[in-house]
Amino acid sequence: MSNSNKLKSPLRVSPQSVPTVSKSARTRAAILNAALDFLWSHPYREMTIASLMAETDVGRSAFYLHFKDLHEVMETLLEMLQGEIFEVAEPWMADVSDDPAAVLRDSLSGLVRVGHERGPFMRAITDAATTDERLEKGWNQFLEGFDSAGTVRIEADQARGLTADFDAQPVAYALNRLNAYTLIQAFGQHPRQDPGPVCEALTRIWISTLYSRSDT
Repeated sequence: MSNSNKLKSPLRVSPQSVPTVSKSARTRAAILNAALDFLWSHPYREMTIASLMAETDVGRSAFYLHFKDLHEVMETLLEMLQGEIFEVAEPWMADVSDDPAAVLRDSLSGLVRVGHERGPFMRAITDAATTDERLEKGWNQFLEGFDSAGTVRIEADQARGLTADFDAQPVAYALNRLNAYTLIQAFGQHPRQDPGPVCEALTRIWISTLYSRSDT
């Protein structure tokens, strides 16, 4: 397949080619972008250091100045994904209003947007995690971070009388797994699904579960 016909991730890790940024930072970003491009249309098992560096304008030896191995590249991208999701979830996580359902809608909309953008990467890492112990651990820790944050948020709503009294942790666990695997199924392969119905489905389930409302 020619370079011009390759599927490329529409996302870019910054900085890319900003002159005021160090060459080292630009090289690191180029490697991460090459990984995103590769995973946009290939499984992780086919990724090699040579295949990544062939998409950059630096030699293969530069890889080891920034990453120990391909696992570290994947872990770095997973950390970036976690940051993106926490950023869009922050309105709900930090909300102190008496209408958390309205804020939750906005956060879920942001989550679906991120999932639509990062779906192929999410599928790549979950597929790899089935046979790669290190990536399995990273993926589980990724999910557990959202389990903990969701549990804290639900318990805060329960304390304010906004949510029914139930064991928050397993509910947060179930809702977060619902999010992850729905996004992977909807957006992890080409062609990706329309994000609108996906967002509507997740919003309906989350709000009916936590806030017992039917007018979602």
